Amino acid sequence: MSLPTWLNLKINAPHFVYKPTSKLIPASVPSKLNLSYTQHFECPNSLIPPADQNVAAIVFGDGSNSRLYPLTKRRSESALPIAGNYRLIDAVVSNCINSNIRKVYALTQFNSASLNSHLSRAYSSARIGNEALVEVIAAYQSPEGKGWFQGTADAIRRCLWVLEEYPILEFLLLPGYHLYKMDFQELLEAHWNNRADITVAVLSRTRDNDTEFGTFQLNSENQVIAFKDNPEKRVQNSEKLKDISHDNFASMDIYVVNKDAMIKLLTEYHPLANDFRREVVPGAISLGMNVYAHKFSGYWDDIRSIEAYYRANMESIKNTNKAYCSMYDKDSPLYTLPRHLPPTQITDAVITDSVIGDGCFLNRCKIRGTVVGMRTRVGDGATVEDSVIMGSDTYQGGRLEEDIHIPIGIGEGTQIRKAIIDKNVRIGKNVKILNRENVQECSNEENGYIITGGIVVILKGAIIPNGSII
Repeated sequence: MSLPTWLNLKINAPHFVYKPTSKLIPASVPSKLNLSYTQHFECPNSLIPPADQNVAAIVFGDGSNSRLYPLTKRRSESALPIAGNYRLIDAVVSNCINSNIRKVYALTQFNSASLNSHLSRAYSSARIGNEALVEVIAAYQSPEGKGWFQGTADAIRRCLWVLEEYPILEFLLLPGYHLYKMDFQELLEAHWNNRADITVAVLSRTRDNDTEFGTFQLNSENQVIAFKDNPEKRVQNSEKLKDISHDNFASMDIYVVNKDAMIKLLTEYHPLANDFRREVVPGAISLGMNVYAHKFSGYWDDIRSIEAYYRANMESIKNTNKAYCSMYDKDSPLYTLPRHLPPTQITDAVITDSVIGDGCFLNRCKIRGTVVGMRTRVGDGATVEDSVIMGSDTYQGGRLEEDIHIPIGIGEGTQIRKAIIDKNVRIGKNVKILNRENVQECSNEENGYIITGGIVVILKGAIIPNGSII
């Protein structure tokens, strides 16, 4: 499916505007949907923005305190590959497109080169008339602010001069590293019906790790009474929050904020605040502003740890309602960068319960319960189980004997189980990455890997010699 014709992208820094012109089509659209890829495809009504749309999304692409290292050693969290063909940021931008949000600002800073590149190439043809759908605002210094963005609130405050150029009434604040499918129109309708200054998205049910972004206490009308920020991990004194009760709900760190309220909060009431969640939202509650909550019951995961990243990839294999299934949802398609790669070539391989990206070479191997990223090469006799293989950024040129003695990919006879293999890794022949001793934590970057939570992570571009045992 082509993106609707009302959708272009520009990267906006203080003195730099970039407008690429390549066409965008979604990757991995199932053939059974029988969708057209022509320029004359008639846009479905669900993707036509209403005339009175006055909402802009602000997507935060990264954070400085990532627990995804070493996967974030050279890239931001939002740029992480997911489910074979996609990046994490694609889920958030696709939610915006499918919810008729016609303006998206991506505020990026840490390790943002690959993220900015992906956004510029993936959504280059997405436009509404002459207005860009996605606009990347990279961190910058100015006479008024000579340092980096100090947090979400500081980033918005310093970019208000750009944000105010577009005629909007509400801002939709979104982390770029969450995996979920949400119709933002329902969130916006709740915001408008309550005449709220701020509306927060909360989970209607809780899990053990859902207090990462704090909890909101609500009354019977879903009005926010109080906010408790990450009570189990960030409170410095010995006081602990009791078990989440029926009127307390975990925050998703997603907010709708009235534009006038946003400007007043950031420039008048809290001009020195750096973090929106920890400082601005509690400040709005204490000021007596109308702060309401909207409950969300669908799939949602915060991909900010190695374990969460591994789990999300494993769930993308499952065809269940609990998994993130937008890749095959014709009503809410997942968009990404079209790579124009050839189909995957499979030669006498046995593949079960797996997701295979484009342009791979899978020889006489066995693959089970694994996400295989683009341009992956797996040699004869290799076995890969319960793993995430990110693939390669490019095909290796020349004949193998003329290249490095260990080519990019997975060598013959190698065994891999419960591992994350970053991009452009060269794994030799008869290597065993099995963690048979069940080591939970190990840092061995000098040899190209770490272990966290029992998951072996092979670093990007690492070379694992023939016969190695990990």
